[in-house]
Amino acid sequence: MTRASIRLWYGIHKWTSLVCTVFLLMLCLTGLPLIFHEEIDAATEARSALPPMPAGTPLRSLDDVMTAALASRPGEVGLFMSFDEDRPVVNVTTGPAADAPPEQMHFMSLDRRTAQLIPTPDDGGVMHFLLQLHVDMFLGLPGTLFLGLMGLLFFIAIVSGVVVYGPFMKKLDFGTVRTTRSQRIKWLDSHNLLGIVTLAWASVVGLTGVINTFSLPILQLWQVGQLAEMTAPYAGQSPPTHLGSIHVAVDRAMAAAPDMRPQFVAFPGGSFSSKHHYAVFLQGDTPLTKKLLRPALIDAETGELTDTRALPWYVQVLLLSQPLHFGDYGALPLKILWALLDIVTIVVLGSGVYLWLGRRRSPIEARLLELQTGGVQ
Repeated sequence: MTRASIRLWYGIHKWTSLVCTVFLLMLCLTGLPLIFHEEIDAATEARSALPPMPAGTPLRSLDDVMTAALASRPGEVGLFMSFDEDRPVVNVTTGPAADAPPEQMHFMSLDRRTAQLIPTPDDGGVMHFLLQLHVDMFLGLPGTLFLGLMGLLFFIAIVSGVVVYGPFMKKLDFGTVRTTRSQRIKWLDSHNLLGIVTLAWASVVGLTGVINTFSLPILQLWQVGQLAEMTAPYAGQSPPTHLGSIHVAVDRAMAAAPDMRPQFVAFPGGSFSSKHHYAVFLQGDTPLTKKLLRPALIDAETGELTDTRALPWYVQVLLLSQPLHFGDYGALPLKILWALLDIVTIVVLGSGVYLWLGRRRSPIEARLLELQTGGVQ
């Protein structure tokens, strides 16, 4: 590689790193506890214990559950219904209108055996604060897209760092840390070594983070694409004035995909459905297939199945990226590995800042020559 090429890649690596480092440090620091959000929530939130009941107690109809939920919120309508995987609990979200914004939604949980409300954890607290800071810095979609740009710059910094590292490694054995040299050179060697060790993980987490920032545009693309195709026969029709049985809708969806179970239901008029349908989103029973949802559209008035099909590839990529970003596939061992790599990445980012702040006031050509001969950047 010529000196001009090294100079170009060195400049790309330096400036992309400098622009994104502060935000990447924030994401790594907030992401560390978020990796263990389930364990932290379980330890800090008293999960409501369901009252003991005889084995084989029948479950109440989903219509009974919905009626009880709406009775506690007069004047509101159902927006979503979701299901706990490990206990007979139905979660219902209501709002003043079908297109209510998130801040006007109300979440509640009900025991499906009795259709009685049970206490729900507080949606605030430290973990909620960290999640919002990590996702959008409390700036909404602009903040989310900005962090996506920072993630893209981070990936470019990784690629350019590998290119710059190549000539450097020609003069040294892999993994060499020159402990007998100056403090700066020891930090440089450590920075390079840890950067290469975390290369694959940082690339995966960075790219999945970028993909996750486009969740809203991806959802909108699905709405105008596949969802519009599935509901095309209803174009121009007036929305139903009376909604049919939600219980029947879920049963019809499960009959169309007997190897799957419902994860959540979107009611008519919301962003995940149409004005005419219950959208029942089904999931598999393995760590992978749980993430790959399949929508089944049920006519909200007649209870008949309109259509069901696999989500398009771009939505599936998003659904797979979300848990992969936080290491949610392999339970606690994978989360611990994710946390260790996160800590190492924090060291890489911090050492990069240290090396830049302590750089020599020498021409770039001199520093590139040192790089090529195994010296300091």
